[in-house]
Amino acid sequence: MAQMGRPRNFDRDQAVEQALHLFWQHGYDATSLAQLKAGLGGGISAPSFYAAFGSKEALFAECVQRYLTTFAQVTQCLWDESLEPRQAIERALRQSARMQCEDGHPKGCMVALGVMSAPSPENARVTDALTQSRERTRAGLQSCVERGIAAGDLPATVHAPVMATVFDSFLQGISILARDNVAHEVIDAAVTQILLTWDIAAASVKPDLSAVANGQVAGA
Repeated sequence: MAQMGRPRNFDRDQAVEQALHLFWQHGYDATSLAQLKAGLGGGISAPSFYAAFGSKEALFAECVQRYLTTFAQVTQCLWDESLEPRQAIERALRQSARMQCEDGHPKGCMVALGVMSAPSPENARVTDALTQSRERTRAGLQSCVERGIAAGDLPATVHAPVMATVFDSFLQGISILARDNVAHEVIDAAVTQILLTWDIAAASVKPDLSAVANGQVAGA
C-alpha cells in the first residue's frame, strides 16, 4: 500500500529551504511538482504535499518571503540614512555581489531572476512580490542619488532616475554574471568601476583647490 503520510524525516522548515533553492535555481514554471516532491525531505506523496503547503503557488510565495527576509536584505542598506548615499550604494552592490557568488545556494539573485520565473501570462501574478522588491530597490537607489544631490555631493544637473538606472542595471546584471561563474573578485572590481559614474559627476562640484589657495573662490 502506498504511503499516504509524510516521511518520518519530514521537516517542514527544511523542506521550505529546499524548495527555495529549487525555485531559485530553476524559476517557478520550470520547477515541477515532481521535482518539489522528490526534493522535500526525501520525497512526499501528493496528498501530503498539498496538506503541508496548499499548492505549488502557495509554496513559492512562502519561499519568496523567506528569500526577501534573508538573502535579499543585502540591499536594505540603501534605506539607511546614517550612511552617506554613495557609501550606501557601494555597500549594496558589494554585499549583493558577494551573496550572489557565494557557495551553499544557487548563484545569482532570485529577485532579479524572478522576472524570468513565470513567463506564462497565467503565472505572472506569482512573481508580483519579486517585482515589487525590484521596484523598491530601484527606488532606494534613486533615493540615494537624490540625497547626494540635496547634500551637494552631486551637481543639480544630475538626473536622479538616470543615474539610479545605471546602478540598477549593473545590480540586475550581476545575476547573469554569477550564473556564468564569473569570479566574485572580477565582479567586485567592476563595482569599483561602476562607482566612477558617481565620482566623475561628484568631481564637477568640488572647488578647484588651487583656486581656493589663491583666494579665487567666493568666500575663500
